Amino acid sequence: MIIVSSFSAIEDDKNNFLIASPSVIADLNKILFDDVVANDDLTDLLHHALPWGQVDIELNETGRQQAVAVANRLSREPKISAIYSSDLQRAFETAQIIAVKCGGLEVVKDLDLRERHMGDLQGHPYRELATTNPIGYEALESKNDDRELPGGGESFVQLFERCKSALLKIGRKHKGERVVVVTHGASIETLYRWANATGRYKGKIDNASIAVFRLYGEDKWTLNMKGDVSHLCHNGFLQPGFEGDTTTT
Repeated sequence: MIIVSSFSAIEDDKNNFLIASPSVIADLNKILFDDVVANDDLTDLLHHALPWGQVDIELNETGRQQAVAVANRLSREPKISAIYSSDLQRAFETAQIIAVKCGGLEVVKDLDLRERHMGDLQGHPYRELATTNPIGYEALESKNDDRELPGGGESFVQLFERCKSALLKIGRKHKGERVVVVTHGASIETLYRWANATGRYKGKIDNASIAVFRLYGEDKWTLNMKGDVSHLCHNGFLQPGFEGDTTTT
């Protein structure tokens, strides 16, 4: 599985797996993910760190420029077979920009690729939650991954199971192909944690960053690369992003 590939993704990936048998290498499935809108600088509504969750906000011009930067990079890499996206418009617009640059593929919406549902916390400034919603804030900061957020919000385990199911379904359908999947910060964090033997992930997920996962067999995953933003570093589009284990957008 890939969360948006590195430079020369296919060649690098094969080199990283020379110890695998030829049959395993031939059976690898490549999936690309991109989260372009995981931070307040990317929509005109965002002025503070806000856990937007499934609130359906639009990209602003910076977000669109970041999406174009990702799309330009992917267009120079090996052919993409399909593009899947969260149905939230900030993700779907990103996917459409990628699709135009990568052969005009139709974007398939998948509700299971949505951001984490944040319940009562959605759309409220993170720095004020400890005062305005102490119960919700405590749940958000809890290290208990089974703890649901008040107001119908998801636990991290529920988010993980939803995203994992969606990705396995896509992966099994597109074995041996390169597929773009556009999703969100917390969803990507669950995948990082899935690939980590400790089950935890500490660190930020930059807007429009690229990570490379690989799927082989039916449900085996490895993380080859995470957090690559080299396509943003020379054009002024690099923005801070999702901080992992805290707020989500």
